[in-house]
Amino acid sequence: MENKAKPKYKLILDAAVEVIAENGYHHSQVSKIAKKAGVADGTIYLYFKNKEDILVSLFEEKMGQFVSKIKEEIERIEKADEKLYKLIEMHFRQLSEDPSLAIVTQLELRQSNKRLRFEINEVLKDYLALMDDILEGGMKDGTFQAQLKVKLVRQVLFGTLDEVVTNWVMKEQRYDLVDQARDVHYLIYNGLRKHN
Repeated sequence: MENKAKPKYKLILDAAVEVIAENGYHHSQVSKIAKKAGVADGTIYLYFKNKEDILVSLFEEKMGQFVSKIKEEIERIEKADEKLYKLIEMHFRQLSEDPSLAIVTQLELRQSNKRLRFEINEVLKDYLALMDDILEGGMKDGTFQAQLKVKLVRQVLFGTLDEVVTNWVMKEQRYDLVDQARDVHYLIYNGLRKHN
């Protein structure tokens, strides 16, 4: 979509993150988002169909950047357990650096309707595939147990990361989220690693 390259598109999405984090999705009128972005209300409809479209686009855009950064870093790493650590650490780091986005992803996206959740799950597929790649690579090279059920392990991994971030958001970000990475990696890696 050509709109994505336009500066106002990004401006509106960034404003939407802040407005939704501050007011909650249901109390975030398009007019509030427009005001925060410094554009006229009508300008928003040049880029988005409605508020729901803003939320999905915001998640697509931010998650796309998120996954690209993680992929880029992981490609430089050889060992599966180090790739796993890097994914965990970057998941926490990226959300801790953007607390408003963390509030939106952990709390506001959960309150959306079924169709919206389906679209969000579509966006997550690349991230989940990246987790699968790390797990499968580790099973092939003998780092992880060979009989692991990849989809189940991925659910446990994603669920753990998700819950740790949600807890951090609920505790009003009073502690360092990235500090949790080593312990989370230790727990998960020790459950997955091949025991000799």
